[in-house]
Amino acid sequence: MKENRIRILYIDDEIHNLNAFRATFRRSYEIYTASSAQDAKLLLKSIDVHIIIADQKMPVTTGVDFFYEIREQLPDPIRILLTGYTDVEDIIEAINKGHIFSYVKKPWDEHELANTISNAYEMYQARKQLKEKITELEKTNDELNRFIYSTSHDLRSPLMSVLGIINLTRLDNSVTDPNGYVDMIESCILKLDGFIQKIIEYYRNSRLDVEHEKIYFDSLLHECIAAFKPQNTAIEFQLNIDQPVDFKGDTFRISVILNNLISNAVKYQKPDESNPKVNLSVKVEPHKATIWIEDNGIGILSEHLSNIFKMFFRSKNNNKPGSGIGLYIVKEALSKIGGTISVESKYGEGTQFEITIPNRNDFDS
Repeated sequence: MKENRIRILYIDDEIHNLNAFRATFRRSYEIYTASSAQDAKLLLKSIDVHIIIADQKMPVTTGVDFFYEIREQLPDPIRILLTGYTDVEDIIEAINKGHIFSYVKKPWDEHELANTISNAYEMYQARKQLKEKITELEKTNDELNRFIYSTSHDLRSPLMSVLGIINLTRLDNSVTDPNGYVDMIESCILKLDGFIQKIIEYYRNSRLDVEHEKIYFDSLLHECIAAFKPQNTAIEFQLNIDQPVDFKGDTFRISVILNNLISNAVKYQKPDESNPKVNLSVKVEPHKATIWIEDNGIGILSEHLSNIFKMFFRSKNNNKPGSGIGLYIVKEALSKIGGTISVESKYGEGTQFEITIPNRNDFDS
């Protein structure tokens, strides 16, 4: 059927070459011809072709220049260049500038050119299928992310309602609970809610655009400490902020990074530690900020250090298993803003994270 045939545009300023090409391949392919680059551009506005074959040496423009001019608007057609010259520099220019698939010498051989066209069409089909698969995967991923985000928000509402009921029973002493079942229920709900909030953080990090604004690390870190200090009031937080210059960065993602790391520093303290500490240091320079978060908690086994940033990895060396997603979110958030993270830890003695974040102060007005 005609609509399933390979559509080829052949461009050559020599009419007898156009006629010869049409006569040779008209039974095998759907052929279109043009005697100039200008005529070819007009034809391409109304016809979608699979393959474009262009002569390199034409009066007004070369084949390579023609391919270069159309590559943005028409990236899909496969390009084949015909030339009577075999200069290495021409070949390199054709590949780099014109993005050609193949380079065929003139006068062309019927069987050689037919094989080249067949291979070019296979390339066209492969690219088309890959493009369709990518579009399909992007759509599926977007729908999945939206579903997870929506579900997570919907789940939080009933959880908060249950927590509210538990608090009411405590206020009016309407429930006798000698075995502590209510406390167990509350603990499970808080763990589930924490996991849901991590999912929401992950979604927002993957979807929201990066925005740069002025950040004052002293106030930002005090806000983080205030959020997590009630979980263990015995912890001594030590701050050392050196910010002699302005810093611009993504407040949301930097907050996510700090919150997750400080949360872990609080959560994974040793239960028998008499002097639990978390040291937070920041040094801001014109081009970057370096942040150190150090604790004297339970530490991380050396064999686990290479895995802690993987999604759902949980260390087995403690009785406080986390969600397995917090440090993965930290890594992803840093990737979004061009930052890095490294970790040093000694089991039983503590852990130190070092984060570097580019200062975007010079890039924004």
